[in-house]
Amino acid sequence: MTADARVASVSAYLDELAQQRRLSAHTLRNYRHDLELLCGLLGESPGESTDGLRAGLPDASGFDAIRTHHIRRFVAQLHTRGLGGRSIGRTLSAWRGLYRWLGQRGMATQNPVDGVRSPRSPKGLPKVLSPDEASRLLEADPENLLAVRDQAIFELFYSSGLRLAELAALDLACLEDLLAGEVRVLGKRSKLRIVPVGSKAREAVALWAAQRPRLAAADEAALFVGQHGKRLGMRMIQLRLQRRGLLQGLPARVHPHMLRHSFASHVLQSSGDLRAVQEMLGHASIASTQVYTHLDFQHLAAVYDQAHPRAKRKPE
Repeated sequence: MTADARVASVSAYLDELAQQRRLSAHTLRNYRHDLELLCGLLGESPGESTDGLRAGLPDASGFDAIRTHHIRRFVAQLHTRGLGGRSIGRTLSAWRGLYRWLGQRGMATQNPVDGVRSPRSPKGLPKVLSPDEASRLLEADPENLLAVRDQAIFELFYSSGLRLAELAALDLACLEDLLAGEVRVLGKRSKLRIVPVGSKAREAVALWAAQRPRLAAADEAALFVGQHGKRLGMRMIQLRLQRRGLLQGLPARVHPHMLRHSFASHVLQSSGDLRAVQEMLGHASIASTQVYTHLDFQHLAAVYDQAHPRAKRKPE
């Protein structure tokens, strides 16, 4: 298999993933990077050094030349470079899927990734803001047009637990439903869900909608726009939120997913309804939502330690 044929195979596989599984652009970019690492075993990755990993692989090898011991050696090398277990697991998943796809088309006789597991990494709990910190973040008075827009964005993140890509993709056409108390978004794999919108977020969005014509281009469909009148990019939303957190003196670097985590944790603490939180977050599996029960327990344990007379530690 020539280098061009390998590149064509990877592109065809990614195209099929995009069309049939409707993976997000972000996931597809990650998969492309992972498959470029695989091509690096064959000397085809321009940005990754694979010296010492190609032992036993002749030049111009095809995918079928890679064996399980090559995969294990490469996984060990990735781990020593500091790549975590979850990232390596995603990489192995991309490789395994490609080999399965190649095998179905008679382009590979074996799948060297089968049976190879990623190193285990300790599971960290998502970082969340406390209710007081969330209030401090959102209680700033907008001093200009961009701050009015930002306030609407941040309130909507915290009110409805939207993902960054979901919020950035909102169009002006959703405004009527949003102001009525709900927002429809397309989540992962183009799954539609409807999420409630709280009163504070509705007020902030209404204020922004009244000011939006001052900034938006005449033909722009996006609800949130930047200084040039076009759809506001995800990176700029991240930077504006990070800036707000610093200005409000919050101890941690605030990012959009932190507001999503905070939304889930605070709703679960108040309601105890795990299934409802799962629906609002758009999680396919309840297991993804259960991480917030651990956060809830941490909160309860902290309250217990502070309140119970027999729980307090004696001074040493």
